[in-house]
Amino acid sequence: MSTFNIAVLPGDYIGPEIIAEAVRVLEAVGRRFGHTFNFNEALAGGAAYDVHGEHLPQSTLAVCEAADAILKGPFGGPRNEINHPKWQGVEQNAILPLRKHFDLYLNLRPVAVPDALLGLSPVKEEHVRGTDMLICRELSSGIYFGPRGDRQVEGPKERMEREVFDTEVYREHEIERLARDGFRLAEARRKKLTLIAKSNVMSSGLFWREVVDKIKPDFPDVALDYMHVDAASMEMILNPRQFDVIITSNMFGDILSDEAAALLRSLGMGPSASLNESGFGLYEPIHGSAPDIAGQGKANPIATILSAAMMLRLSFELPEAALAVEQAVDKVLAEGLRTADLASAGEAVATTEEVGRRVAELVGQG
Repeated sequence: MSTFNIAVLPGDYIGPEIIAEAVRVLEAVGRRFGHTFNFNEALAGGAAYDVHGEHLPQSTLAVCEAADAILKGPFGGPRNEINHPKWQGVEQNAILPLRKHFDLYLNLRPVAVPDALLGLSPVKEEHVRGTDMLICRELSSGIYFGPRGDRQVEGPKERMEREVFDTEVYREHEIERLARDGFRLAEARRKKLTLIAKSNVMSSGLFWREVVDKIKPDFPDVALDYMHVDAASMEMILNPRQFDVIITSNMFGDILSDEAAALLRSLGMGPSASLNESGFGLYEPIHGSAPDIAGQGKANPIATILSAAMMLRLSFELPEAALAVEQAVDKVLAEGLRTADLASAGEAVATTEEVGRRVAELVGQG
């Protein structure tokens, strides 16, 4: 039996609530399979700003560096307080530096629609049934990390005006390593890889196609196709079953993975893993901190619990334990236990804790 050290960053608003349920489930995994999980909590985001006056203190990075993996809650505050010092720049000062510090370039976002949720999808059942895709988003480069600026330039009629810019920048090795991961993942699944970019108007999009095409001969068993991002966003609704593994840039992956999560009706069902080349990973739900429902027991913990399952499989190499968690989640959904984001009109609504407890109970039962 093994011991694993997990850095826990609870985050803001609903973060501590959903992280607590993922920890509860991991503790149940430990009891059932005989593993020990040591949880070392640290602050980041708004919670860190309250204590340290900064969003990502060095002490938090030290806890993460000493861990075998990171379990992270969402960071951020209310949209109407975006200019408050506590929330201003929280993504640029905490989320992006965390990804860059550990070179977490490979973001995996699985989207599979459970039978129990087919009736809840905004897409007709016959279109969404059988959907099982894996979005591989490049996470440590692209427009979120490229040169940006805010300057005064000469405008019409010789008047000065403000100009703001963000720049998409990719290097060959950044695309190549993501593409090779995508091909390898597709080899283990249904052997289809789709590159999504915008090569008709963006030089970076054409560059992605050139680099990926050079790698394709190394993976003869994988079929490769290409879609412009605007067409892909439509196809993801019209025929999501056509996708197996998707590789795409940072910004396009951010947008498309949220769209894909809507097939399950709620971002509360979307887990993710972010990995570097050595396999070290950060695991988090794809949704935000939801200030409007914090402290009310309304948050859906399933995305965070499934992120913990990804941790078990990818960082700790415990596939049996990961499967136990995933099967427990499926059973909870089949039983009809629903947080508010998944409940239909007239259905009983379960609390965050009730869902987490039930998943943990099922994991423990074996």
